[in-house]
Amino acid sequence: MKKDSEIVHAGRHPERHFGAVNPPVYHASTILHPSVAAMESSGKTPFEGVRYGRYGTPTTFALEEAVAAVEGGWRTIATSSGLAAITGALLAFLKAGDHVLMVDSTYFPTRKFCDSVLAGFGVETTYYDPLIGGGIAALIRPTTRVVFVESPGSLTFEVQDIPAIAAAAHAAGAVVMMDNTWGVLTFQPFRHGVDVSLQACTKYIVGHADAMLGTITTTEEHWLRIKTSVAAFGHSPGAEELFLGLRGLRTLPVRLKRHAATALRLARWLEGRPEVERVLYPPLASDPGHALWRRDFDGACGLFGVILRPATKPAVDAMLDGYEHFNLGFSWGGFESLVIPTTGHAVIRTATAWTPAGPSLRFHCGLEDPDDLQDDLEQGFERLRASG
Repeated sequence: MKKDSEIVHAGRHPERHFGAVNPPVYHASTILHPSVAAMESSGKTPFEGVRYGRYGTPTTFALEEAVAAVEGGWRTIATSSGLAAITGALLAFLKAGDHVLMVDSTYFPTRKFCDSVLAGFGVETTYYDPLIGGGIAALIRPTTRVVFVESPGSLTFEVQDIPAIAAAAHAAGAVVMMDNTWGVLTFQPFRHGVDVSLQACTKYIVGHADAMLGTITTTEEHWLRIKTSVAAFGHSPGAEELFLGLRGLRTLPVRLKRHAATALRLARWLEGRPEVERVLYPPLASDPGHALWRRDFDGACGLFGVILRPATKPAVDAMLDGYEHFNLGFSWGGFESLVIPTTGHAVIRTATAWTPAGPSLRFHCGLEDPDDLQDDLEQGFERLRASG
């Protein structure tokens, strides 16, 4: 079955639900059992049997089965957010005295978790250059338990050589975790050496900017450790969020192609603008990560960055404040277009330098007409020039 067909059918079992096309929404906390023996047996396999709402219901299992099929993993566990997926997975493998190698271009809340919670638990974090490739072997210690990757990097969009990093990590006995939210359908993590793949399903899988949801997908080898840890932390999502994730997943391939096509068109147009220093988007032939993107990815999404030529903050603010379609808002992956400024404190680096020539922005291209989006950007540049 090809990927687009698999996404339509994975996790669906109409015969279990009176023929309903979509798995119903199960609102449940308490689950009743017909006997003591049935109650005792139901608790042996968290996330596999219906015992208590926090361990999952048929709605939960449907999404988990579908995401595991899409990512090519052994099993998936749904969580209440992407950050819950990241923190739950890290805590499954790390304890006091351990060491984690974290990519320097990671999502800021992941960095904050490492520097606060993990540090408080006695876990040491070393940040590394996202472009290090197989050279990461030199940073691995006897206590290194996890090597964490995110490709492209959050806000700065570096593409990592995941197979080379994974080979070095596995040679030293470390687990490779990946934030695969950008590559939602276009990067197959387990084919490239990843052991644990994490997604903020809040973004593209939900797709409509109205639900918080995350997933942890893993290999068979690491499944037991992950499910035991996540069960202990209680990161379970709500029934409505699970249903919205399932609904969004079914149309994701069609939506993602439109997002990516619009983003590529606008990114190419922006490259030619005199106000733009550089566009950060791996599908562009000019992007430093383009070769790795072509080798490892099967497509893209609608998220990219832009570095402007030097301009004053009031001028950039005037440009952003007047947009009609690119609204100011965090998150991304919904049907709507978004923009946020990423200059200064938004990009934190400790292992590598990030010194853009001018103000930096992050755009997400939604499902609006591309002509309207381009007009919006053009009018924004007019405001930028008028504001000095």
